[in-house]
Amino acid sequence: MNQEEPVKSLNFIEAMIEEDIRSKKHSGSLQFRFPPEPNGYLHIGHAKAICLSFGLAAKYKGLCNLRFDDTNPIKEEVEYVEAIKDNIQWLGFTWDKECYTSDYFEQLYDWAILLIKKGKAYVDDSSADEIASWRGTPTQPGQESPCRNRPVEESLDLLGRMKNGEFPDGSKVVRAKIDMASPNMHMRDPIMYRIKHAHHHRTANEWCIYPMYDYAHGQSDYIENVTHSLCTLEFEVHRPLYDWFLDNIIDDEKVNRERTRQTEFARLNLNYTVMSKRMLLQLVEEGHVEGWDDPRMPTISGLRRRGYTPASIRNFADKVGIAKRENVIDVSLLEHCVREDLNKIAQRVMGVLDPLKITIANYPDGQVEELEAINNPEDERMGTRRVPFSKTIYIERADFMENPPKKYFRLSPGAEVRLRYAYYITCTEVVKDASGTITELICTYDTATRGGDSPDGRKVKGTLHWVSAEKALKARVNLYDRLFSLEDPYSCAEGETFLSNLNPNSLEQVEAFVEPFLAEGQPFDHYQFERLGYFCLDKNSTPGNLVVNRTVTLRDSWAKQAEK
Repeated sequence: MNQEEPVKSLNFIEAMIEEDIRSKKHSGSLQFRFPPEPNGYLHIGHAKAICLSFGLAAKYKGLCNLRFDDTNPIKEEVEYVEAIKDNIQWLGFTWDKECYTSDYFEQLYDWAILLIKKGKAYVDDSSADEIASWRGTPTQPGQESPCRNRPVEESLDLLGRMKNGEFPDGSKVVRAKIDMASPNMHMRDPIMYRIKHAHHHRTANEWCIYPMYDYAHGQSDYIENVTHSLCTLEFEVHRPLYDWFLDNIIDDEKVNRERTRQTEFARLNLNYTVMSKRMLLQLVEEGHVEGWDDPRMPTISGLRRRGYTPASIRNFADKVGIAKRENVIDVSLLEHCVREDLNKIAQRVMGVLDPLKITIANYPDGQVEELEAINNPEDERMGTRRVPFSKTIYIERADFMENPPKKYFRLSPGAEVRLRYAYYITCTEVVKDASGTITELICTYDTATRGGDSPDGRKVKGTLHWVSAEKALKARVNLYDRLFSLEDPYSCAEGETFLSNLNPNSLEQVEAFVEPFLAEGQPFDHYQFERLGYFCLDKNSTPGNLVVNRTVTLRDSWAKQAEK
C-alpha cells in the first residue's frame, strides 16, 4: 500500500479565502490582481507575489488581472511594461485582463470632484516643504493647511484649471480632508493629485494631473471587482486610507456587492542582494552591472539569463511560503531550488575551464573515435550522445598535482585515473616551461578499458572529465558569484552607501573548452558541466561564438545546513 503524501497546511491567506468560499462571500467568484508599476524590471520579490496571486486564482478557479499602476509618467516606460509581461508569461502564468490605472483616470477625476463636493477633499496651494513640515510626528499632531477650509466651489474651479494645465508643476495639489491629528500619518490629509506636465506612455499629453498610489489603488481594485487585494506588509498602515476612500466614494453609489478586501503578507527579503528598484536602477544607470538582465541581478530577467528555470523560482516561492512577519531568506535556498530542478532536466556535457594539455603517447596519431555518453542519468528518455576522443585532450589543471598528499585520487606522476566514458590513463612525464609552469602531461592509456571499466577488475578511485583538444570548441564562460560581499548590503559605514559593499569578484571570465555538442545549443539551454556545476548558454551566444553563464555550482550548501 502506497503511503499517502502529507496534506499541506493552509497559509493564513488560503484559510481566509476558504472561509470566504464557505460563507459564500463574493458570490463564490474570486478575482485577484498583480499591480506592478512599470518603472523598472521585476525582481525575485515580485516573483513571489506573482506566484501568490496567480497561484491562488488557479487553485480556487478564480481570475487574476495584470494591472499596471501607471500614475507617474516621469519614471514609467513601455520597455518596462513589455518586460513585465514577458516575465509573468515566462514564469508560467497568464492574466485574465490586461489593465492600466490610466484606464480609470476619468473615473478617478470624477470621484475627486465628488469628494470635494462632499467636503472630503480640497485644493492646497502650499509647497511640498510646507506640507511636509506641517505633517507633525507620530507622537505630535500635524498642522492644518491654510487652504483646508477653502470653499467647495473654489476648490472645484482650481481642480478644473489644474486639469486644463493652467498651473506649473508643484504649485498645487489635491488633498483628502481626514484628520491632521490621526496617529496614522497616512491619514493626515494625504495628497490625492499632483501636477506633472509630462508625456505619458499611454495617454500622451491628455492629462497633466496624476493620482497618487493611495488614491488610485483601492478604487482600481473596486472597478475591476477584485475580491482579494494582496499587498506586502509595508502597505498595512495604508489600509485605513484604502478603506476611507472606498467608504467615501463607493458607498455613495449604493452598489450592492461585497467590498474589496486588502490583506498584507511579508515581502521577500534575500541576503547578499538589494530589492529596492531605486537601488537596482542605480546599479544599471551607473554601469555597475551590464543591465537589468545582468545575471548577477535579482531581477527575473537576470535570473533567467543566468540559467534559473521557471519551475525553480515557483518552487522557491512555495518553500519560502506566506508569512505575516518579515524575515531574510538565505540565497542558498534559491540555489538549492535551481539545482533540484536542473538535476532533473539539464543535459550533461563536459567542459574544461582551466585547461591542462595531455598527450597520450601510445594513442594512434590522427585517430578520433566516438564514445557513448549518457545525457542525463536522472532521465533515460534523454538518451545518449557521441563524444569525440583523440590523442590530445584537456583536463582541469586542478585535477593534477605533481607532489600529491596521501589519499589524493586525481592525476599525479605514476598514478592511474579514469577518464569519464573513455579509458584509464597513467601519467608518465611532466613537461614544464622555462619558468617551471607545467604546460603538458605525457600519459599512456590502457586500450582494454574503453568505456571506463577494466576487464581485469582493477579499480581506480579518480574519475576526471576532459575534452578532445582536436574537436573541442572554445567558449567564454562567465563565472558569477554574489553581487555583494555582505549578507546585508544595506549595512554601511558612515559616509558609505550600499555600493561600498559590491563584490569585486562577482564576475570572473575564463576561456574554456567544451564538447562540440554545445554547437547545437540555443540561448538559455541548460547544461550540467560534469563535476563543475550548472551552466546555460547566454542570450548572445552563437555556434561560432559560444558564451556560457554559470548558474550555480554543484555543491548544495543549503541542503547540508538543513540536515544539521
